[in-house]
Amino acid sequence: MPENVATLEWIAVATLDDFWEGEVTDVQVGDELILLVHLNGGDIRAYQGHCPHQKTALADGELEGNVLTCAAHSWQFNLSTGEGVNPRSCQLYRYHVKVQDGTIFVGIGKGEDGENPWRVCNPQNS
Repeated sequence: MPENVATLEWIAVATLDDFWEGEVTDVQVGDELILLVHLNGGDIRAYQGHCPHQKTALADGELEGNVLTCAAHSWQFNLSTGEGVNPRSCQLYRYHVKVQDGTIFVGIGKGEDGENPWRVCNPQNS
């Protein structure tokens, strides 16, 4: 999340009334598929919506606690941090999130080349 928060475009993606604790869903923001996570305890996170392995939609995976397992090839991610569980050499790109008056907003910024700077994974441990 290196972008300057002041320069982000904030997009409304959901409401707290429609998105309960323990749920994951994907939302389309422009050309980006974003994984939206409502962690137990109330924290909201937003990550890249496709698995870095083979671009499968992460919302199709299985959530156990804070660990999401990709439906395609069982790559796992800690949704509190975005860090890879299996493989550990991978991390999901995290977007800024804010909640205002019950509405969830995702902050969208672009890298210098105009693309979102998703992290590249080293699949050697997959």
